[in-house]
Amino acid sequence: MKTVEWAEDKIRIIDQTRLPGEQVFLELDSYDAVAVAIKEMRIRGAPALGIVAAYAMALGAQRIEAETREEFLAQLHRIGEVLAATRPTAVNLFRAVERLEAAAVGESVAEIRSGLIGEARRIEAEEAEANRRMGALGAGLIEDGFTVLTHCNAGALATVSYGTALGVVRAAVEQGKRVHVFATETRPLLQGARLTAWELSQEGIPVTLIADTMTGHFLSRERINCVVVGADRIAANGDVANKIGTYNIAVLAAENSVPFYVAAPTSTIDLSVASGAEIPIEERSPEEVTHIQGVRIAPPGVEAANPAFDVTPHRYVSAIITENGIVGEPYVERLRKITGQRGGRHG
Repeated sequence: MKTVEWAEDKIRIIDQTRLPGEQVFLELDSYDAVAVAIKEMRIRGAPALGIVAAYAMALGAQRIEAETREEFLAQLHRIGEVLAATRPTAVNLFRAVERLEAAAVGESVAEIRSGLIGEARRIEAEEAEANRRMGALGAGLIEDGFTVLTHCNAGALATVSYGTALGVVRAAVEQGKRVHVFATETRPLLQGARLTAWELSQEGIPVTLIADTMTGHFLSRERINCVVVGADRIAANGDVANKIGTYNIAVLAAENSVPFYVAAPTSTIDLSVASGAEIPIEERSPEEVTHIQGVRIAPPGVEAANPAFDVTPHRYVSAIITENGIVGEPYVERLRKITGQRGGRHG
């Protein structure tokens, strides 16, 4: 299953809003259509957003009509601004836009266009390889017979074909280990119930779906051996921005002495932000809380808050699993070492 695919003059994605009821593929023929798909959560997950943004930049470049190289680059920058405005938290999206703009070099516009497609393909290949390596490393933390709790969806649907948190689970299963997954439903958009449970069921990996409010119960009853989640942005000090509700689980895991692991490629680590306090948190429509799949569940006129992410302080993170290694405290030194980043501004 490929979440994102370049199809010459279009970008093919799985419409994640239609799962698990039906598997529908969308063919997006403009960067504007990609921007809408991102906003509407038809594609989501930090690594996947980086890949689709890169392809959207390349696609948009094919449509630019410019007489000079300077005019072409100005229009390409405007395309990047449109894509960057879609979702503010996941750093992969911003990094992909920056990489495509930096790759816009060549003697002619035709050469630049070709180079942008090549750069987008490299981003996809890098993410796929990172997921595989990360999964293999993280699988060492999963013992035979473990029950793993995960939140939201950090599988193939959030990346390109393998997954981050679910990639760790997949790798452990591929090594012959028996693994059972507890997946939270993940309100308000139910990514755990609709996407994670679907992915695991497709692969025959045992999964038990629970309501978000049940996590403390199962953690306290020693039913969970470890927690593995993904991330949308990791700050220099190891603070982790992830789907809303992750912080709650991390605190409950610490209270019950259950290891809490974060699986994310180094492309999700942003050393330009010192701590989670600097990470912008996306606020989404209140209707996602007052309604479930279009059906109102709250009285008319009731106000609702809807932050899409929360920040888990690094003190609750047992380890961060990346393709370049597994690191723990002190995160400031070790994240810099495994990323080789020198900073830079994103988001």
